[in-house]
Amino acid sequence: MADPAAVLLDPAVEPVVAPAPPAQPAPNRRRRALAVVLSLLLLAASLVLATRVGAGLGWPQIGRAVGVRLGLPVQPLPPLLDSLLWDLRVPRVLLAALVGAALAVCGAALQSVTRNALADPYLLGVSSGASTGAVVVVLLGFAGSQLSVAGGAFLGALVSFGLLMLLLRRGGLHSMRIVLTGVVVGQMFTALTSLILMSSGDADSTRALTHWLLGSLAPARWSAVLLCAVACAVGLLVVWLCSAALDGFAFGADTAASLGIDVRTTRAVLLVTTSLLTAVAVAAVGAIGFVGLIVPHGVRLLVGPLHRLLLPVCAVVGAAFLVWTDALARVAFAPLEVPVGVFTALLGVPLFLLVLRRRGEL
Repeated sequence: MADPAAVLLDPAVEPVVAPAPPAQPAPNRRRRALAVVLSLLLLAASLVLATRVGAGLGWPQIGRAVGVRLGLPVQPLPPLLDSLLWDLRVPRVLLAALVGAALAVCGAALQSVTRNALADPYLLGVSSGASTGAVVVVLLGFAGSQLSVAGGAFLGALVSFGLLMLLLRRGGLHSMRIVLTGVVVGQMFTALTSLILMSSGDADSTRALTHWLLGSLAPARWSAVLLCAVACAVGLLVVWLCSAALDGFAFGADTAASLGIDVRTTRAVLLVTTSLLTAVAVAAVGAIGFVGLIVPHGVRLLVGPLHRLLLPVCAVVGAAFLVWTDALARVAFAPLEVPVGVFTALLGVPLFLLVLRRRGEL
């Protein structure tokens, strides 16, 4: 029998190479450009049209209110309608866009970091910690305003993230450990929240907290918009600057390290950034699920897996998705307003099943 090594080294012998598996065709440049343009137009139209959705305001009233702000010679709106537009409706639409963008980008980043297609911003247990913090604030009698509840939620999110990092400190930031530890931390804080709610004797506070835990944009004010805008600007920029690292993480930590990426440091930066973004979002509007799960999968079908383009489009599509979901929550059962988290779950389940079907996983 011929020596296998000699056969491989013999130039007259053509080596047999196993055929590579067929690769998924990447979207061409025109398709990617079209997806970016359409997503931006969708967001712009969503912000304008969603402001109109709901009782009390029509296009003439909105036009007059904008005209007054621009210094045009138009008759101003009555104070009640003007306050409804600028103090309630516009902050609500803008906050929905900011939260949707943050959750979608966090979901895309976590799916790459953990190499888990089911990862979303609540994978790390931050949402559960924020819920516990809000409940504790109410139980201690400090819930005099929405700001105090949001502050408690933010502190709870930071505590849950600190516990997560403490548990991950010795074993390393490996993908499976992050997933499992996040689930454990989230379940622990969910149990604490349920225990506190069950022990509370105030039925009104329990009802209000249950509504908040389902996710609601009704308390949106300009202060929350400003806080989320600053956090999103910084956080989304940090995640976008890690686009090349996220491309490497999608193929595993060893591949990322071979590309010269400091895996441990970059992964820690991404985990801290996504956790803080999620904490700010939950503190502002409560727990809203499925945005960070379904939006990244849908956007990947349009623009491909490269994160330098994927992340901005995820931000735009996530913003538009939550804006319209909140508009639906306002009018679907009017005058009763359903928490937006209920609608994101109702819409998210079939959309996610559709994405799985398109990917051939269902």
